[in-house]
Amino acid sequence: MSGQAPPTLLQLAVQRLLREEALAISALQDLPMVLFPPLFKEAFNHRQTNILRAMVATWPFPFLPVGTLMKTPHLETLQAVLDGVDMLWTQKVFPRRRKLQVLDLRNVHHEFWDVWAGTEGEDCSAEAGCEKQTTERRPRYALRQRLKVVTDLCLRFHLNEHQTYLLQWAQQRRSFIRLCCVKMRIWALPIYTVRKVLMVFQPDSIQELELNTGWSLSTLVHFVSYLDQMRNLQKLLLTRIHKNTFKVLNTPSDIQKCITKFVSQFSKLNCLQHLSMNGVYFSSEHMKQLFRYLKTPLETLSITMCKLSQLDLNSLSQSQSLHQLKHLNLRLVKLIDLYPVPFHDLLKSVADTLQTLELESCWLVDSQLITLLPALSQCSQLTRVNFCDNDISMAVLKDLLYHTGNLSQLTQELYPAPLECYDDRGDVRVGRFVQLCPELMDALATVRQPKRVSFATYVCHECCQRCVYDWETKLCRCWQ
Repeated sequence: MSGQAPPTLLQLAVQRLLREEALAISALQDLPMVLFPPLFKEAFNHRQTNILRAMVATWPFPFLPVGTLMKTPHLETLQAVLDGVDMLWTQKVFPRRRKLQVLDLRNVHHEFWDVWAGTEGEDCSAEAGCEKQTTERRPRYALRQRLKVVTDLCLRFHLNEHQTYLLQWAQQRRSFIRLCCVKMRIWALPIYTVRKVLMVFQPDSIQELELNTGWSLSTLVHFVSYLDQMRNLQKLLLTRIHKNTFKVLNTPSDIQKCITKFVSQFSKLNCLQHLSMNGVYFSSEHMKQLFRYLKTPLETLSITMCKLSQLDLNSLSQSQSLHQLKHLNLRLVKLIDLYPVPFHDLLKSVADTLQTLELESCWLVDSQLITLLPALSQCSQLTRVNFCDNDISMAVLKDLLYHTGNLSQLTQELYPAPLECYDDRGDVRVGRFVQLCPELMDALATVRQPKRVSFATYVCHECCQRCVYDWETKLCRCWQ
């Protein structure tokens, strides 16, 4: 005998309705609410577009999270869902009887389906509860609201067929559809295409924006008018923004005007909490302006693959908007030529809040790290530190580890192998690596109980791997 449980009455009902589409569609007006979610999920999974179209038009809940079901994009399924919205708004139905208020196309987990997955073995109490929830009197303004369609967009090189269809559909129905984008990623897309896309959306709906475009500064200025409207933007990532290549067409004064115009918009981003700049060119004066314009404290600051001057570092330490940082990332920022005291001051100002510190490949040397140690030892909330790929001696590494004695929240620590592990040509001296790294681990164990800790060499130029010690020695392929 099979150990599989027999299907429930609800499952049998759903299976029959899926087999008999005409019956399912004709019965929707009288269908118990408890049947809608499981029937919709099964029709969606089997791509029964006729049932989907009719169900969207009669959906009895204010919220329909379709995107979490759409693991693989399927244009016909998307078209069926949007056709159902059209039917809902074109059929002769009083606005008071339209339950659907939000159509969510984002591929994010939502509890809606989990809740209804648990109703199969229950009685009608779940249905009654939902009836009560959805029939509560809504304020009058809700009856006049447009349907909100929520999505995330990742625009790479060109619009795909799903994005093209959705944008054209929303553009033609702006009188009763409010298209909102929560997360928008723009990769290597021409500015004229970006402007067309942004004309369809409500800019104030964008909460996370990534610009990885390779645009020049003068091109970036054309984006300013849209950034100005993103009043709810919480997270901004700028990647590969460079100087103009054609000097003849863009004088230095033109470039400065472009940056000033762009940077000034930060004064209007009152919700910004996370700022990342990767390979972005700004002068010291404009970097100073940027941090002065910030109105609210940042939680995350990431400046990677950028050139920082001494003035930039001074600006960071003096900015009030950075004094509550939780995450600081300066990976691949060359610090070797900079006076470290302002960085010490910055660490001291965030000692009560900083949780992660990324200083990988910053060209730090002994004298600079020694200056940072007193402030670093006060950062009691740190959970992760990364000092890899910096030229630090054995003595200073030990000093660093001793200064972390009170940092009990640390769960991940990444340190460079000491300078004594390399010969004059920069090649790893395996014998010294095997000897010194356990010695460092023992030194750390004398001040606190370490969790995940590793010491690593630079990447080997031959095999592109590192030698790593994390309680056991793992050599790169060249030494195996």
